[in-house]
Amino acid sequence: MRTRHMSRRTEATYVGWIRRYVVFHGKRHPRELGAAEAGQFLSWLATDRHVAAPTQNQALSSLLFL
Repeated sequence: MRTRHMSRRTEATYVGWIRRYVVFHGKRHPRELGAAEAGQFLSWLATDRHVAAPTQNQALSSLLFL
C-alpha cells in the first residue's frame, strides 16, 4: 500500500477489515478463502451487523486489495 502512496489511515482501515474477515472465517489463511467466503462475510455485515452500504464498499475494497 505504501508503494501505491495510499495513506496510513487507509492502510490501518484495510488491515482492520482483513482481520475481521479472517476471524469471521475461523482464522483460516486468506489463501484458502475465495469469492464465496467474501460474499458470506459481506452478507453477514449487511444482515447481522446492519452496516451501511458505503462501509460495505470499504470492506469489499479491502478484500479486493487482499
